[in-house]
Amino acid sequence: MAKRCEICGKEPVAGKNVSHSNRHTPRMFRPNLQKVRVVMDDGSIKTMKVCTKCLKAGKVKKVAAV
Repeated sequence: MAKRCEICGKEPVAGKNVSHSNRHTPRMFRPNLQKVRVVMDDGSIKTMKVCTKCLKAGKVKKVAAV
């Protein structure tokens, strides 16, 4: 399964939680991926994992709910 946005390629990134006492513990920054049905350029319908930033920006055209 895809762990990245199929439009912009955004994927999980590793980092650190830093406490007030400056202790560092590992963490992951994960994109908010949604499984949506998308209308492709040729008119076909495909299910894709897309981040919410791409959905909000209108980079994909969702299928109308029936």
